[in-house]
Amino acid sequence: MSELNRNEKFFDFADSLPTDASRPEAIKTGDLMLYGSRTLVLFYKSFSTSYSYTKLGSIDDPSGLETALGSSNVLVTFELE
Repeated sequence: MSELNRNEKFFDFADSLPTDASRPEAIKTGDLMLYGSRTLVLFYKSFSTSYSYTKLGSIDDPSGLETALGSSNVLVTFELE
């Protein structure tokens, strides 16, 4: 995933995904969202926003997420339990 804005990592899919976008007003550390229909975003800092996203889920315990992701591009793997 690529670094953006010092608060998120993103990945652009080749194909569009279904959306149900809304304005969350606030992003929480660990939120996993879809921006538009092709951009997966993992937020590692909390902040206010006026953008719309489709919420996909969140990381249960995001403590240490910012440190783990660092400030450059990273390889992120998601698994269902």
